[in-house]
Amino acid sequence: MTGTTPSAPAGSATVDDEPRPGRWLALAVLVLAVLLVGVDATVLGLATPFLSEDLRPSGTQLLWIGDIYSFVIAGLLVSMGSLGDRIGRKKLLLIGSVAFGGMSVLAAYATSAEMMILARALLGVAGATLMPSTLALIRNLFHDPRERSLAIGIWGAMASAGTAVGPVLGGFLLGHFWWGSVFLINLPVMALLVVVGAKVIPESRNPDPGPWDLPSVGLSLVGIIGVVYAIKEAAVHGFRWPVLLAAVIGVLALVVFVRRQYTLDSPLLNMKLFHHRGFSGAVLADLLTILGLSGLVFFLSQFLQMVQLRSPLNAGLTELPAAVGAIGAGLAAGYVARRLSVRIVVAGGLAVVGLALAGCIGLHADTSTVELGAILFVVGVGGGFAFTVTADVILSSVPKDEAGAASAVSETAYELGAALGIALLGTIVTGIYRGFAAPPGVPAGAADAARESLGGAVDTAATLPTEQGAALLKTAQDSFVSGLDVAAGVGAAVLLAAAAAAWFLLRGQELGHSPVTSGATSGSASASGGPAEHP
Repeated sequence: MTGTTPSAPAGSATVDDEPRPGRWLALAVLVLAVLLVGVDATVLGLATPFLSEDLRPSGTQLLWIGDIYSFVIAGLLVSMGSLGDRIGRKKLLLIGSVAFGGMSVLAAYATSAEMMILARALLGVAGATLMPSTLALIRNLFHDPRERSLAIGIWGAMASAGTAVGPVLGGFLLGHFWWGSVFLINLPVMALLVVVGAKVIPESRNPDPGPWDLPSVGLSLVGIIGVVYAIKEAAVHGFRWPVLLAAVIGVLALVVFVRRQYTLDSPLLNMKLFHHRGFSGAVLADLLTILGLSGLVFFLSQFLQMVQLRSPLNAGLTELPAAVGAIGAGLAAGYVARRLSVRIVVAGGLAVVGLALAGCIGLHADTSTVELGAILFVVGVGGGFAFTVTADVILSSVPKDEAGAASAVSETAYELGAALGIALLGTIVTGIYRGFAAPPGVPAGAADAARESLGGAVDTAATLPTEQGAALLKTAQDSFVSGLDVAAGVGAAVLLAAAAAAWFLLRGQELGHSPVTSGATSGSASASGGPAEHP
């Protein structure tokens, strides 16, 4: 049964188009998962020094504790999005939520660095089920384009809120409890999601999905992890042979993955979706935007805490205006895009972010909280408009039965953009930072240790006589700020390029309009009137 009334005249509403009762309550439950993923992405950074004291990880193990989550989640997003299309998005979301809670407990009570790395990897597996599932379920909960735009705006606002709340919440918890508390905050949220979500979220899946192609799953995992690993390692250690080998293996795996998808009757990812200019334009805009933003945001936290010497809680509060701007813009984005146009809102939003990043070129140790807040608020507003509308374009450009895979493409672009951004801008910041000359009287060994990182400079300065330590720290801070200024300029250029690309690729795109037809997607139903999801 498809949910389409056979006798209905052409152009009339179908049963599948009727508003779902309880859809707003279901949305409230779904955004809990999004909020939590946003918090989890930022809260670990604050806990790392405390965690290191207890678990005593080596430098390499510490990097893996921080990176393994993003590696695994990036590698599995497409596979999990497609799996949700097949077995049911609600089922996958609930299973993933239970697993996320369980692995949070494992991480909180880890007794060794190896145990923490394993827990973070398994958290990545569970996390890969959450974001695509929530966005795909929104696609199936809200059939009215205007309601869906508002729902996606709320979804995006909660993602932004979670990212901003993470440092604030983490600063509070670490001030009162042990480091494991930053993981245990996941438990009540996951419990509420599972208990309430089981009752109010309707199941949805592709009615005729075909088999889940395990070779494609393996190729996707190896390809994306290989590429992301190579990018991150190259940023830190340069292009060594292991890094180049990982890059080559990753690229080859992705090439084989793409070719395989064209030969399968039931591909893991329908590559023909990329033939739609609006879909491809939105994905590219997301990737470039995160590329330009992520590296700067990563180093901005260090600037606030190690150059301006703010506490973790103060630094988190200083970054809060970005979330406020993103939440407000996200909620209004659908309305504004219909009054103006998709490409004006997306390209304009990205251009605004680019200009705001250009304002970061003059950052210095004495930059005021008001000035920083204004810049970050503008970044939040521009990003909130752009990300919300591109998410809406991606979902409305595909059939409902492929919503999970399409959502996963959007999330994968985010992860790849973040890796590329930290690698590209990180290389710039690190390269300029390490070039500073040691002040007179500072031992060569101390200067070399300080050049490893700004955190290393803070630690090294504390071991030197007061005057020498102060001189070394001031020199290191000035060098770091110089690198940050250059990185801000590069980030601004990337965002302005993304704005130009969006202006051309999103020409004629409208919200709630889906030009993808069944013929364009290998027999799949169109986004506006295909088979209803199975109960």
